[in-house]
Amino acid sequence: MDNIRRNDRAGWLQGPSATCSSLPVSVPDPWRLILLGAPGVGKGTQAALLNKELHACHLSTGDVFRAAKSQSECDLTPAMKSALEYMRRGDLVPDAFVLAMVRERSACLRCGGGFILDGFPRTLEQAESLSDLMKTELLSLTAVINYELPVEQIVARLGGRLTCEKCKAVFHATERPPKISGTCDICHGKLYQREDDRPESIRIRLEAYDRSTLPLIQFYKRAGLLLTVAATGVPQEICAKTLTALTAWRARHVPVA
Repeated sequence: MDNIRRNDRAGWLQGPSATCSSLPVSVPDPWRLILLGAPGVGKGTQAALLNKELHACHLSTGDVFRAAKSQSECDLTPAMKSALEYMRRGDLVPDAFVLAMVRERSACLRCGGGFILDGFPRTLEQAESLSDLMKTELLSLTAVINYELPVEQIVARLGGRLTCEKCKAVFHATERPPKISGTCDICHGKLYQREDDRPESIRIRLEAYDRSTLPLIQFYKRAGLLLTVAATGVPQEICAKTLTALTAWRARHVPVA
């Protein structure tokens, strides 16, 4: 499995012209998953843990946009150039450009080791377009995992985050406090609370998430793909619950010979 761990996801991060350094081993029944959940539930952490357990590629749209910022202008597709313009202005990237970015990377959806989509789809339009794309590619989703956590716990989790103004390292007032109050353990920079991590801002973000995601959840529920997991406990506990739920899910959905 070493070649799985060395996969640098170049095809996903850099685009269709790049090739991953080592492709995951193809498996007979790969996991093809989508992770949903409000800000603060830990989707990115769970995607990384599930990647180690299931050996499916972690495909994060956020990672693509972050990687694009460091690419030269000539290496970017028109869709990515447009997306970055929106991001530099602090605006949300319209569905059309997000969908174009995913379509450019459709080979990653065909990955022999499966995939874990994190950050996409975010809207009903994106979900419907992804469904059409997967039908074209003759692929099917295994499940859509919806991580749930009470609002007050999300506010406590995000509201305690502290960010270093120099190296951008993240700490937490109670769960991962710095050795010296207000000072980064890594570079000794000053820690501060981001504006969008303040309780009042978090609640606004959660309300916006609920408005955009409720139709998405209903879409996957009607499709018989929605699997809800409580995002309570430490990351390893949540991952264990996810794996247990997936094992039971697959057992119930194995076609009868």
